[in-house]
Amino acid sequence: MRTTKLGGLGDVSRLSLGGGIGQIWGETPREEALATLHAAVDAGITLIDCAPMYNNAEKFIGAAFEGRPPPGVKFTTKHQLGSPVPGTAAAALEASVDASLAAMRLGRIDLFFLHSNLHRDGFAYAFGDSAKAQFSTALSIYVEEVVPAMEALKAKGKIGHWGVTGIGVPDAVLDALDHPVRPSVVQVIANLMDSPGALKRYAEPARPRQIARAAKAAGLGVMGIRAAQAGALTAKVDRELSPNNPDRRDYERAAPFRALCARWGVDPAYATHRYALSLPDFDVVVLGVKNRSELSLCLKAEADGPYSDAEMAEIDALGLRPAGANGSPV
Repeated sequence: MRTTKLGGLGDVSRLSLGGGIGQIWGETPREEALATLHAAVDAGITLIDCAPMYNNAEKFIGAAFEGRPPPGVKFTTKHQLGSPVPGTAAAALEASVDASLAAMRLGRIDLFFLHSNLHRDGFAYAFGDSAKAQFSTALSIYVEEVVPAMEALKAKGKIGHWGVTGIGVPDAVLDALDHPVRPSVVQVIANLMDSPGALKRYAEPARPRQIARAAKAAGLGVMGIRAAQAGALTAKVDRELSPNNPDRRDYERAAPFRALCARWGVDPAYATHRYALSLPDFDVVVLGVKNRSELSLCLKAEADGPYSDAEMAEIDALGLRPAGANGSPV
């Protein structure tokens, strides 16, 4: 397993095991989830990416390692703060950390993410704006409450580093990266469609590659998420989705990619993870796998190394990335 430096965390594996083992993407028996955790670590994965909203993932980590994780393995978790009553963000973040520490049976979280969307004050979302207090954090709250709270959690020794999930409104995410007190790591969409799928609530184009470039330019670590775009870039979506679901629409739009994979003789899940691992500016790719079979495909993608420039160009030539404001892929 290749390694990389991820912000202040130092050396970690290029692959991170994500929350799929928490029984959120299709059915996974508990025993298989635990076996997948152990298989990932045995294969050299040293970063486990978790969150309370990933159903049983934190509990399974606690059960798998019983409070004694292998040396060198690091753990992340997250909190979707939203926009709480003024003056309450610090308590909410600390309570979330405490609950995650208890569930995972750990003494410290290596990396703690603000998992809310970020938006500039006064911004109105195109979709679900009435609920934005639940899923999105205004920049004023981020600057005045979140940043100091994260630094306080570091000072208390409850977390080693903190980060943000960069799936919010692009300008707001870029503003956060430009703040004098920066996160150590940013999670950014990393797939061949540049698609956040059902996570996208704003109308403008997503700009994940611009966000990744800005993060690297600021000296931050970048974790790529949604490499398989919630199953849209696999051979078959593993759960029921309505025809209007953005992930279902992405799956249908990705038919040319599956046809290309058939010509190449590879599984789409393998190809999309190898593509994500080939992108510049991304240090780590988070896996949404739920079992050892899916894990093995991703391990092979990492072991086979980056795609060539010609192979990347052939995938990009499918035209699956959205056009930016200048008419070219973002």
